[in-house]
Amino acid sequence: MTGLETTSGSGASPLWAPQQADTVSFGPFSLHDKTRLLERDGQPVKLGSRALDILRLLVSRAGDVVSKNELLAHAWPGLAVEEISLRVHIAELRKALGDGKEGARYITNIPSRGYCFVAPVHRIADAPPAVSLAAQALSAPETTLAPILPHRLERMVGRDDVVREVAERLLTERFITLRGPGGIGKTTVAIALAHELSAQFDGQVRFLDFSMVKDAGLVAGTIAWALGLVVQHSDPTDSIVSYLRNRRQLLVLDSCEHVVEAIAGVAERIHQQAPGVSILVTSRESLLVEGEQIFELGPLEGPPQGAGLNASEMLAYPAARLFMERAAAAGHRAEIVDEDAEVLAEICSKLDGIALAIELAAVRVGTHGLRELVTLLDGRLKLEWRGRRTAPPRHQTLGATLDWSYGLISESERIVLRRLAIFAAPFTLQGATMVAGEAGDPAERIVESLEQLVAKSLISVRPDGAVTRYRLLDTTRAYATQKLADNGEATSIAGRHARYVQHALETTAADAGQGDQASRSRARTVLFSDARAALKWAFANDDGAGLRVPLAGACARLFVELNLLDEGRLWSSRALSMLDESTRGSAWELELQATLGHAFMFTERNSDQAELALRRGLEIAEALGDRPNKFRLLARLNMFYRRTGNFCELLPTAFEAERVAREIGDKAGLVGAKALVGVSYHLIGDQRTAQLHLDEGLLDAAALRGAQPGHFAYARMPQVPLARVLWLLGFPDRAVECVHSIIKAAPQDAVMHCIALCWSASLYGWIGDWSSVEQMAGRISTHAASHALAPYQAVSAGFRAQAMIARGERKAGIELLQNVLVRLHADRYELYASAFISELSQGLAELGHLAEGLRVLHEAIARIEPAGDAFDAPELLRLRGELEARGGDAKAAEASFMASIALAEEQGALSWRLRTEISLARFRRKQRRAKPLDGLAETYARFTEGFETADLKAARQLLDEATK
Repeated sequence: MTGLETTSGSGASPLWAPQQADTVSFGPFSLHDKTRLLERDGQPVKLGSRALDILRLLVSRAGDVVSKNELLAHAWPGLAVEEISLRVHIAELRKALGDGKEGARYITNIPSRGYCFVAPVHRIADAPPAVSLAAQALSAPETTLAPILPHRLERMVGRDDVVREVAERLLTERFITLRGPGGIGKTTVAIALAHELSAQFDGQVRFLDFSMVKDAGLVAGTIAWALGLVVQHSDPTDSIVSYLRNRRQLLVLDSCEHVVEAIAGVAERIHQQAPGVSILVTSRESLLVEGEQIFELGPLEGPPQGAGLNASEMLAYPAARLFMERAAAAGHRAEIVDEDAEVLAEICSKLDGIALAIELAAVRVGTHGLRELVTLLDGRLKLEWRGRRTAPPRHQTLGATLDWSYGLISESERIVLRRLAIFAAPFTLQGATMVAGEAGDPAERIVESLEQLVAKSLISVRPDGAVTRYRLLDTTRAYATQKLADNGEATSIAGRHARYVQHALETTAADAGQGDQASRSRARTVLFSDARAALKWAFANDDGAGLRVPLAGACARLFVELNLLDEGRLWSSRALSMLDESTRGSAWELELQATLGHAFMFTERNSDQAELALRRGLEIAEALGDRPNKFRLLARLNMFYRRTGNFCELLPTAFEAERVAREIGDKAGLVGAKALVGVSYHLIGDQRTAQLHLDEGLLDAAALRGAQPGHFAYARMPQVPLARVLWLLGFPDRAVECVHSIIKAAPQDAVMHCIALCWSASLYGWIGDWSSVEQMAGRISTHAASHALAPYQAVSAGFRAQAMIARGERKAGIELLQNVLVRLHADRYELYASAFISELSQGLAELGHLAEGLRVLHEAIARIEPAGDAFDAPELLRLRGELEARGGDAKAAEASFMASIALAEEQGALSWRLRTEISLARFRRKQRRAKPLDGLAETYARFTEGFETADLKAARQLLDEATK
């Protein structure tokens, strides 16, 4: 069983229920609809035909006030009859029923409104009626009889801790309102509490279901009846309080939201004047009276999405367990398997942990299956799914539950609820006022309505740092969205919502670098679902045409910040195709061009289109005097030139970025500019100067933590290029320490994380740790796939091929490298190409294809020469010398080795020099030269660490062999 707000399924009838049965009972009477017979204790009661028609209507609407006109039309259809005739027949009915005798009350006149049948009515299932508890209680004021306590559920999922906590609190605090939205399980918990505490109150527990009491004027009378009191006046509150003053009792008042004011008055007086009485109220809103303590009943906990839980782990969560139990009870016998676990987590998330929603969805698993059910939950259909036939009408569908709540709020609250349904994610008070309010309306009106909707459990609220956020549950949102459409407001409110999203994103972007950056980032992240929804609406509807470019421009940076580059590229492309005179050259175009160029680089290729977009964005930033965006675009262009191997452009763009950062005066920008300059020096082969700039960046690394993703100032990790610089300078151990700190860091910026993994892989290859290279390759591939960073898949394959060649799988490794290089050249992604060509050339030579190996190596060297010196030029020259020596061209080999050593020394690349000295020493030994190891010994002596890395171990072995 679950936490539904009904006792019908457990065998107890509601206290007041409209009866459609053939036979119903009230007091000692039975009314048989088919035979039109009224009996008292089994004996027929003589009653006129019209009086019987009136009685049948009143009983069928028990608890409702039936107007005089409706009664006249029902008893005298098609006839014009004076009201006196109705009064005569009502008097006849009262006489026949003994209304007013010995405290019995059946029909009450509600002045100016009509008549109401006030006695409890019970359905009879083809059996003679027993004398009702109401009749017994009314005939014996001091009796201990009371409304039957609903049966305790055989199994309640996920609420045991709640029952224990509320039970303890009730015994000390005495007055608790169990509050929550419809279907959350308040009645189930209340029934469990009533049984749990029965012994504590010596069985004196009264459970009253007010769900069918429509008239607030009948509340006190209902409580009096439950206590067995004979009341001789219209307001029995004094009698109730007097009766309870010296008694110990638990009163459970269930489903009170629609008569909350009447309940509040009686409950407050009982609490104040009857100290032995504890009161448990269930309601969708608080009573707001003295002494009341609120217990907010939250949703059933569901499994987190994307956590990789297996089936058994999923079922540890109450929402998932309830879902599967109810599915099994409905005939679905299949066990959940691990492959379905994530689907179940998604279903539980869509159902918001609401017990009623879970039950209604679970019974359909057998028909649709789990995966189809996920899709069905996205539509309005779930609001119409029917539950148990015996449930109260308001709980037979989610739509009925929400109809009940919707009918209890004011028109102004309905308007606000409908309009707030446009939000796809939690929203702020500012968002609510901008979207739900009318122009010129005071914000206080929206605030007041919002407060009431929160109080009535139609909107949930939660703090988020210094901000309060509001949210409609998914089922409530689906219902209110339909109401919005039904009222013809969907288009106008969608437009307001889109304008609000644009405003909020532009405001938070303008606040960059100011105040609490974590809160700013959180505020922008929360806006993502609404941004996506607003974009889809604007581009799909003519009414949103004027918002397309501004809105996409405001959203563009958000896509980069959230690492959704593929989506950012698509929206930016669409918006840029719609530029006109009013938007061309605007800040919106700047953002769109910056995002498009950036996204193209990492999701497709380093194309001319990417460079043109970045250049156009830079042109607009200069025209607008927008220095922060100028810095951002210079940094992105610097990255573009790194990737394409156009190294001669690196320092000019880096120096210009540094100049702009100084003009801005932003510390993070200055530190980031140092990183840009440092990595530029590294790639053009000046490792000593590179270290100076990168070390400066490390000193102020904390200033980079507030930097936003996407500007490529190596935010949060200037160690990325520094690790490679340290290895080249001859500090392998320090380089590895840098790498360890990088790869353990949680990814913040998806692209930056890929770069960190790639550069770490290259370093592991340099030190000869090929198992780590292979591990890094796997991580790169997984990360790139999850963020649609297609070019990095080729890089990952290149590292994997290097590892294959290193462990002897030359043929397969070479074939893979050849395919990788075709892709990299097509993408103009040359940054890693030379390293892969190095491995390819050596592998080809090992397989006997020396000429081809030399050819690809010559092409690589020729490719980097026009761009200026490159950091790996010494290594390429060394490898050329190795192949020349293998081919017997000793003179050329010697020249290549000497050129490599000279260039390595010029660059400060001691590790490249060591490699070449090892190659030269082996070459000279074969040539039987004098003192072939002198250069190697001198270079080896300059190292102070890294003696367990591959190159230094190889050098040591050569030197040791010479001394034997």
